[in-house]
Amino acid sequence: MRQAVKAGWMYGLGLLVGLVAAGAGSARPAQAAPLEVHVVVVTTFELGQDSGDMPGEFQHWVEQYPLEQTLPAPGMEHGVLRYNAQDHVLGLVSGEGPGHMAAAITALALDPRFDLRHAYFVLAGIAGVNPNKGSIGSAAWALHVVNGGAAHLIDSREIPSDWPDGFTPLQGHVPDEQPRPPLHSIAGDMAYTLRPSLVRWAYERTRHIALPDNEKLQAHRRAYQGFPEALKPPHVMMGDTISGETYWLGALMNRWAERWVAYWTDHQGEMVTTAEEDIGLCQALALQARAGRVDDRRLLILRTTSNFDMPPNGVAPATMLANAAHEENLPGLYASTSAAYQVASPIVRELATHWGSYEGQVP
Repeated sequence: MRQAVKAGWMYGLGLLVGLVAAGAGSARPAQAAPLEVHVVVVTTFELGQDSGDMPGEFQHWVEQYPLEQTLPAPGMEHGVLRYNAQDHVLGLVSGEGPGHMAAAITALALDPRFDLRHAYFVLAGIAGVNPNKGSIGSAAWALHVVNGGAAHLIDSREIPSDWPDGFTPLQGHVPDEQPRPPLHSIAGDMAYTLRPSLVRWAYERTRHIALPDNEKLQAHRRAYQGFPEALKPPHVMMGDTISGETYWLGALMNRWAERWVAYWTDHQGEMVTTAEEDIGLCQALALQARAGRVDDRRLLILRTTSNFDMPPNGVAPATMLANAAHEENLPGLYASTSAAYQVASPIVRELATHWGSYEGQVP
């Protein structure tokens, strides 16, 4: 009898445990579906807060687009993402340098909160500009991104007399190594060509935007006599970018950068802007595209020009560096951060709000 009672008690306890477990399971919230993202706006730095003070690259997007919703950003230096739920536009600050950019994009691609398989990525950031090719306050859509950080280098005081500079390609021993070592080398990808039709589509839609000019920009340009392109007022153009973590400047370094871009693009590209993060963005998207998390054909890079990358005639590079070592002192900082939003935002809005035209087919 006792065994029968014990058996019945054990059965009842087991049934109760089962019911509790079943109830707990039914009460567990279903995992939220990933947020749909049409466009990711990529910026690289903010000077202070995301709103209400002197703007860096991100603040115009937060305040004017606007990107109203704040989301935590684990694995990213800035710590927060911004989202516009109506247009499905997500904004981020990567942190400066290609390493920070690659880490931020990888963290985003691996984040289960977001569906990025059809998202467009639009980098809108400031840059130095080659005075042989452009002026400050301008905006350049890049077709080519060239890695300026991966190379062999001999100090300029020790290079052979017939070399143009001390840089040679990795896996090469002379500056113009032929045949050129492969783009996909042990050190990573040396050059990327963005989707030409998409870049030209963005350029044609924005080429007529009138960018603001002012006396400060005009005064800075006037020093560049002998550089016809540097004397022009701000405008929208197409122009390739060289990307590396070293903040270089000076006429000799500019000459190297022009040569380096021409070399790695089979003389199809011309160095117009110089920035840090673009190569990290391209590399991270290319790797995540292999995993099916993103589509790296859907990338646009706009660089707006805050400073020249070399001084005018008669000014030493060290003097130029002393005057522009911090972002706040760049002569075209405010003009370039404003231009980045002014030129890139119509493209972001077009892609985001006419999603039926762009989700399945890339321009």
